[in-house]
Amino acid sequence: MSQSVQALLFDVFGTVVDWREGVARDAAAFLQRHPGARQDAYAFADAWRGRYSPSMEVVRAGRRPFTRLDQLHRENLAATLPAFGIDPALVPEDQLQWLNRAWHRLDPWPDSVAGLTRLKARCIVAALSNGNTSLLLNMAKYAGLPWDAILGAEAAQAYKPMPQAYLRTAELLDLPPERICLVAAHNGDLASARQCGLKTAFVPRPREFGPEQQTDLAAEQDWDWVANDLIQLAAGRGAGLGLGRQ
Repeated sequence: MSQSVQALLFDVFGTVVDWREGVARDAAAFLQRHPGARQDAYAFADAWRGRYSPSMEVVRAGRRPFTRLDQLHRENLAATLPAFGIDPALVPEDQLQWLNRAWHRLDPWPDSVAGLTRLKARCIVAALSNGNTSLLLNMAKYAGLPWDAILGAEAAQAYKPMPQAYLRTAELLDLPPERICLVAAHNGDLASARQCGLKTAFVPRPREFGPEQQTDLAAEQDWDWVANDLIQLAAGRGAGLGLGRQ
């Protein structure tokens, strides 16, 4: 029996799309409508993103029922605004919702659409993200991402790196974990996937957190595949990525 990979699952924020530039772009427009606010869109994006993992950890720890990421982002936005001189209670709700949906309007990295399209011709390509389904669907339409399926936290009712996020996704695809490969720019995500039996592929995104990024600049373990970008991954260079539906 062939042991080729039948499905590639992708981390999305940072791996497939450039969240920092997209959020900063919309944050800049929002902050300009508030002249008294601190006008630093990149700092705003970083501060908002800084609340991302802690807010999910409350859910992962069982201190809160599963809550979709859009809601967590909205709460984190309200918590971020005061540090930039804005009282969220004084901002019209439609403006807050528009900014909250910045996460739905993220641009892909230059290689993402072409790489995904090439990979899609040979196997299943699906999102395995902490983003909720509607967020990822809107993002796919905006960015032209050719997913076969949108899976991950909301479908699994668990946030990465909980094992359920990976294993429930494999169950939904009706595939054993060893026939699935997680593609991510984050070594920690790949380590958790490997512990669940998935294959792993590392694609570095050295500017995800801006020009001074210090983390995830290189592979930290002997991942099954390492590629400079998704186009190189699709070419199967180096390690010889075997793909197919055998």
